[in-house]
Amino acid sequence: MKNIISKELEDKIKKIKLVILDVDGVLTDGKIIYSSFGDDIKEFDVKDGFGITLLHRAGINSIILTARFSKSIKRRAKDMHITEVYQNAFDKLVVYNKILRKFKISDDEVCFIGDDMVDLPVLRRVGFSVCTCCSIDEVKNEVDYITKKAAGQGAVRELADLILKIQGKWQKVTKDYYK
Repeated sequence: MKNIISKELEDKIKKIKLVILDVDGVLTDGKIIYSSFGDDIKEFDVKDGFGITLLHRAGINSIILTARFSKSIKRRAKDMHITEVYQNAFDKLVVYNKILRKFKISDDEVCFIGDDMVDLPVLRRVGFSVCTCCSIDEVKNEVDYITKKAAGQGAVRELADLILKIQGKWQKVTKDYYK
């Protein structure tokens, strides 16, 4: 099982400054519903959104990187204060390299959470690679960590909490909620 945190994995997580998120199969359960107008409808978990908020409060940036295009992705990113959204990114590695240059960071400072074949090239490069428990086996076999929570049901929140706790930032970003 890849959800045991070794000292080596802790060291990787402590370096993370940027979390890159896939959408379908990560922020959503991967299902796509079409309205009678042809728009796709996606369902997002508020716990995942709050996890992103906590990361931002701790100074950890987040980016959306997805191979699909959807107006609802842009809307959800706005709600979560994610300013960088890359849609229609069929070659995610090309976009990933642009992100590294833009943010002036290295592979070991990046966490990426994905779920399918299109995500593998980036998952193989980042410092901390993650997938959801409902990802395909080929991805599960290559990542550092597999979430216990399912896609679209708190997997991103689980990841955010893990990063914050290992980096020692959890107490600082949540202290106001314990009053």
